[in-house]
Amino acid sequence: MIKPITSEKAVRLIEAENTLLFETDRRRNRPEIKKELEETFKNKSWKYKDFYKRNKKYAYVKLDKKNPAIDVATKLGMI
Repeated sequence: MIKPITSEKAVRLIEAENTLLFETDRRRNRPEIKKELEETFKNKSWKYKDFYKRNKKYAYVKLDKKNPAIDVATKLGMI
């Protein structure tokens, strides 16, 4: 399961870089996370990268310019 992050940095990323930030389960691998993101966003016009920090796994999802991240964040209840 992916959880949206709503910190100040995450909101700044949404506004400046059209990027959403999610926390994921550390045990899940990249294809599982990618499949869940495809189900969430219903399109494939995004890029994904993940990283580990303090025993947690985070996913950056950079959306295409056609899909504003602010609209997606509002729909997901992040803002």
